[in-house]
Amino acid sequence: MSALEKQLHLGRLPPRPPLPGGGGQSGSKMRMGPGRKRDFSPVLWSQYFESMEDVVVENETGKDTFRIYKSGLEGPVLLLLHGGGHSALSWAVFTSAIINRIQCRIVALDLRGHGETKVRNPEDLSAETMSKDVGNVVEALYGDLPPPIMLIGHSMGGAIAVHTAVANLVPSLLGLCMIDVVEGTAMDALNSMQNFLRSRPKTFKSLENAIEWSVKSGQIRNLESARVSMVGQVKQCEGAASPECPKAIVEGIIEEEEEEEEDEEGGGSVNKRKKEDDTETKKELLYTWRIELAKTEKYWDGWFRGLSNLFLSCPTPKLLLLAGVDRLDKDLTIGQMQGKFQMQVLPQCGHAVHEDAPDKVAEAVATFLIRHRFTEPIGGFQCVFPAC
Repeated sequence: MSALEKQLHLGRLPPRPPLPGGGGQSGSKMRMGPGRKRDFSPVLWSQYFESMEDVVVENETGKDTFRIYKSGLEGPVLLLLHGGGHSALSWAVFTSAIINRIQCRIVALDLRGHGETKVRNPEDLSAETMSKDVGNVVEALYGDLPPPIMLIGHSMGGAIAVHTAVANLVPSLLGLCMIDVVEGTAMDALNSMQNFLRSRPKTFKSLENAIEWSVKSGQIRNLESARVSMVGQVKQCEGAASPECPKAIVEGIIEEEEEEEEDEEGGGSVNKRKKEDDTETKKELLYTWRIELAKTEKYWDGWFRGLSNLFLSCPTPKLLLLAGVDRLDKDLTIGQMQGKFQMQVLPQCGHAVHEDAPDKVAEAVATFLIRHRFTEPIGGFQCVFPAC
């Protein structure tokens, strides 16, 4: 058990809370009424997944251990691959949503270098290596007779899902889903990726601080998902004075605090200064990112170049979920017009579509699987077939 997991267990966190107003989604601009603060405390994985397992993969040179989270007992396996810098926990709220709509089994995997997965060479994030990892985990779980499996991947994970499918590393593959990853858009975005990574805080003073930043910066627009997902993105530094973790950076997250302090008629500024002084003087362990994405740049091109044609070449039924139709490149536009895959646009989402709108993504995936007769609906779920 990691230090973060121990901290969460020791904190005796309450059960998964209902969202304010009873809605299925929460947003970064959501207000909870005068005098009330949003809860940025972390939530355990067990509120969303039924079990957690470390899968050991052995080869000639040794052993690698991959962390997976599972739910469901019957139906096709939905093998979920997260985006760069994220973890399997980014699928937590989606898992709860889809498991209540259709018969399926969930396996959410921490890819190498991410989350709680431990491999001998975590720096090797090539598409070939990560694709082989996926195939090896499937073989370790199911042997020579794997059940029907649908690969679902977000961003980098979507690219790895396609590379895995093309290499036929999952022989029982029945479907493929990419979430908000398109070759043209991804390749264009690589030029500005380093600037984006430099703009992020290097450290956080607490898990709550990291969760608050993720929501208020718009990285994850759904507070419920951020509370479970960010635990897989950050780790404790070895010491507060470590060169790796010089000083907690808390940027862009004091807007609501300032509003609350202004209501305290003059005493707010004193309290704010005291809070800052406490941060400076306490010898607390800080939190930093689990993976330094800036150091993985040499692999970015290999993830995305040629991705559209690889996706179109896969013979299995395919689904593409996008945050905006403007993300389509030429090859996918032509392929979509030719009916080579099903596409659905989920507006008012950020890049982390499955975290921002987990119910909508679950509905789209459930409808896709039922449409192809890969599974059956449960709990009265009614399919709404999209126009495209």
